[in-house]
Amino acid sequence: MPLELVRIDERLIHGQVLVGWGRPLDLDFYVVVDDALASSEWEQELWASALAGEERAEFLGVEEAARRFGELGARVARGALLTRDTATMRALAERGCLDGRAVNVGGVYAADGRKKILGYVHLSPEEVEDLRVIGEHASVSARNLPTAPEVRLDARKLR
Repeated sequence: MPLELVRIDERLIHGQVLVGWGRPLDLDFYVVVDDALASSEWEQELWASALAGEERAEFLGVEEAARRFGELGARVARGALLTRDTATMRALAERGCLDGRAVNVGGVYAADGRKKILGYVHLSPEEVEDLRVIGEHASVSARNLPTAPEVRLDARKLR
């Protein structure tokens, strides 16, 4: 499974993902699944500018990511799949892409309508429902860094 990290993080490609996750997991590529970014070349360049070394970034819409998921997971290189929201990850789960995988939730911050679950995870009722559906396909947990304790996010914890 060369997709070593499947993560929901509003900040997408940033220091914590690149250094905190990317280095310990020895990641070579990042796949950002986001319909808006997939169609904006200049925004892709902006996000990819955070990459420091030989890592690569790809920006795919949900449909293309679902269509190419087998190829992404079969690569020899090690990578991460990132979405900025629960709805996009849910769309991948509903298309069978996440079956048997682990989904990491981190960097979902306070906003109107969201309830604090952890210091770095705040969720609206709709996002809780998204995670419930994702949880039917994959294990769902929160962890801000690979060395931090894993916090399982199941339906009981999210109420």
